[in-house]
Amino acid sequence: MKRRKAREHALQILFQLDIRKEKPTATALKHFWAEYEPDEEVRNFAEEIVKGTFKHLTKINEHIHQCAKNWSLDRMSVVDRNVLRMAVYEILYRMDIPTSVTINEAIEIAKKFGTDDSGAFVNGILDSVARVTGKLDEGKIED
Repeated sequence: MKRRKAREHALQILFQLDIRKEKPTATALKHFWAEYEPDEEVRNFAEEIVKGTFKHLTKINEHIHQCAKNWSLDRMSVVDRNVLRMAVYEILYRMDIPTSVTINEAIEIAKKFGTDDSGAFVNGILDSVARVTGKLDEGKIED
């Protein structure tokens, strides 16, 4: 449950940064955390996702673009785009998290914060990313 909360915070941070066209500076993160009081584990995992997503953003966006048939990143809702970005970061760069866990978490977060169609939209693109990258059904570790 802590990782779910961390992912939700990561989405909120990515959403704010995307809207403001900012990077995850120490100041931006400090302003975000001023409104919340998460435990250290939640905060650390959320920041790992945010910083990792930004570090690899170009490659992440390329994967999303390749797998999102007839959708440009600019046409996607801000929520869907950032759920996809953080999930693709996990799929590509977090070998300690099973792909199936990442996809399931992303779907649930998209349903919670997005539209009625967000869960299916996110699922379709992440399934394609997992197939293209050869990471579908990888891992057996519980998240």
